[in-house]
Amino acid sequence: MEDALNHFSGTVTFNLSTDPTERDHKSVFSQTEHIIVATYLITAGVISLLSNIIVLIMFVKFKELRTATNAIIVNLAFTDIGVSGIGYPMSAASDLHGSWKFGHAGCQTYAALNIFFGMTSIGLLTVVAIDRYLTISKPEIGRRMTSSTYTALITVAWVNGLFWALMPVVGWASYAPDPTGATCTINWRNNNSLFVSYTMTVIAVNFVVPLSVMFFCYYNVSKTMSRFISSPSPENINLDWSDQLDVTKMSVVMIVMFLLAWSPYSIVCLWASFGNPKLIPPAMAIIAPLFAKSSTFYNPCIYVIANKKFRKAIMAMICCQNRQEITINHTLPMTISRVPLTE
Repeated sequence: MEDALNHFSGTVTFNLSTDPTERDHKSVFSQTEHIIVATYLITAGVISLLSNIIVLIMFVKFKELRTATNAIIVNLAFTDIGVSGIGYPMSAASDLHGSWKFGHAGCQTYAALNIFFGMTSIGLLTVVAIDRYLTISKPEIGRRMTSSTYTALITVAWVNGLFWALMPVVGWASYAPDPTGATCTINWRNNNSLFVSYTMTVIAVNFVVPLSVMFFCYYNVSKTMSRFISSPSPENINLDWSDQLDVTKMSVVMIVMFLLAWSPYSIVCLWASFGNPKLIPPAMAIIAPLFAKSSTFYNPCIYVIANKKFRKAIMAMICCQNRQEITINHTLPMTISRVPLTE
């Protein structure tokens, strides 16, 4: 009888999850803690939006930056703007409210968009690593890369992100509010076989594989640069190796930040898959997705702000200089390819 009443109640009252244990889920955080999280989200969102919009403006203003390789960075900026422009405001508003305030449909949309942009961002970072590897370590292949090749690689990153975002919507795992009650993510508290299989596959495809590819690419880039410095080779003598040294340094930072951002989220999912999800500390449950989202505002720092030539372009914009008053070398860190977008 009790089960029947619960079932009946679930059909006539609104709930955020099909799991009965979550219907009247209340936040484990105090309102003060919610406000602290909201303040972080608002601050991070504003920084992310401004920095990524600056990236897009630079590519509009300076035609020298409009290469096929730079299109990867432009797409990366769009993923960051997607998270900071949609995800951050909804989560911040819910934290200020003290609980999720956008309903079941809003929960599904919010979680799916965050997974979509997050997985796409990881894919694009992997494409950047592949581009660096082909340009520096395999120049004979890199020179044959066309705008169509870059478009295909970028499209694969977006389609991959869309696929993994839609799977919980259609039934492979699910989306639900997290223990804070103010944001939605993969429903790791319901660690059934669907959740375990989805989580293991996502971690393998979107964490282990990309990290392995990045390590392989940048390890070989580093070896190639060291070898060239000691004994220059004819096939890549025309590269600007002082700029490539900056690329290598930024690449190390990229790998470290990649691990820092996504490791907590992966740990939570693994813990929920093979342990008791009820034992996961609430603080860790909220810190994990916040760390993953942090890539939206540090990506511009790694790929743009840390680049002295891009800084020169930014200063030119700040000083309201005309395009003719600034010269930007075509051979930029992260952007050695000279394939124009119009080809």
